[in-house]
Amino acid sequence: MNKKRLVLATGNKDKLREMQQILRETAYEILPQSRFDVPDVEETGLSFVENAIIKARNAARHTGLPAIADDSGLEVDALGGAPGIYSARYAGPGCSDADNNARLLSDLEDIAEPMRTARFQCLMVMLRHGDDPVPVVCQGTWEGRIAFSKRGDNGFGYDPLFVLDDGRHSAELTAEEKNRISHRARALEAVKQRLL
Repeated sequence: MNKKRLVLATGNKDKLREMQQILRETAYEILPQSRFDVPDVEETGLSFVENAIIKARNAARHTGLPAIADDSGLEVDALGGAPGIYSARYAGPGCSDADNNARLLSDLEDIAEPMRTARFQCLMVMLRHGDDPVPVVCQGTWEGRIAFSKRGDNGFGYDPLFVLDDGRHSAELTAEEKNRISHRARALEAVKQRLL
């Protein structure tokens, strides 16, 4: 059976790997936008969903194929929801995951453990074509809290600081475990139901 092609609108290799893993059992061949030399687009939206639509529309228009994009980030209650849509660049332009984690720990330095509640949000958008006026929008949320120090060697982004209810840090989960319970897994599972 010939599979239909679907473009993942992300340049983030870690996200790409997670998304390809979760969507592998669909009727679609999942392709990275890099295969089509899709240029990056500026994320000028004011919300996760706006940024996801911008990225999906850019990929769909450049490839002529259906596209999926996500915008995701960490919301920390004690910081009024920050870093939010600025999660990837919280410590400034060109910053690393380590830089972002260091800034988060600094910003929460005087915040007691009960007040360090947080969640990962993921808004996943699928467009059937570049001018699709009715995008499929799915959301996944993963509740936890922010630790006082990093732990674990897996994952990326804020995973070393994100603590689950069972006390493990997200970076201590295997890829298989994370792909069952994370914010991105939950949003992708909802998208997957539309693709089967």
